[in-house]
Amino acid sequence: MFLENTVNHTEQFGWIEVICGSMFSGKTEELIRRLKRAQFAKQRIEIFKPTIDVRYDQEEVVSHNDNRIRSTPVPVASNILLLANDVDVVGIDEAQFFDDGIVAVCNDLANRGIRVIVAGLDMDFKGNPFGPMPALMATAEYVTKVHAVCTHTGNLANYSFRKASNDNLVMLGENQEYEPLSRAAYYKALRNQQNEKEAGNKKITDE
Repeated sequence: MFLENTVNHTEQFGWIEVICGSMFSGKTEELIRRLKRAQFAKQRIEIFKPTIDVRYDQEEVVSHNDNRIRSTPVPVASNILLLANDVDVVGIDEAQFFDDGIVAVCNDLANRGIRVIVAGLDMDFKGNPFGPMPALMATAEYVTKVHAVCTHTGNLANYSFRKASNDNLVMLGENQEYEPLSRAAYYKALRNQQNEKEAGNKKITDE
């Protein structure tokens, strides 16, 4: 995972790892893998997720292929500092849903000597940087960008296309509402979606 091993072992600071990508790219799967490896190494871990993420389970972090690990849902990022006591590793899933305070929280934890592993969407359904993720990626020592497979072309996908007609920034969903697309397929799908919307509006106006 890392290009170089730590040389100065007297340094007391921890670090931040960010796992980012589109929906269905394996972000949570990779987060769980790293956390379970830490458990096997007898390290003390705590996992947190935003309380709004209740797609699979209210408390567990669950990947799309049903890998699970116990977690603590929290409504705001500052709660993590209060709950992350006597731990070696902190995992945070769906970081894009947290408030901007998550960046300071992650840095505070790392400065205490804790390894912080964060997973989240780097772009929203409009293709824009999502919430605090850009700042987390800039602050992190290690950033891993994972990719899904485009459902239209079979190429690598890094966009999350929303099939549902909902303009809210946050909308929980799975493959009924979203699909991973490559850059070309994503912008083609956006144009088609916009054309269908305009055609629908024209039909309503004509009636």
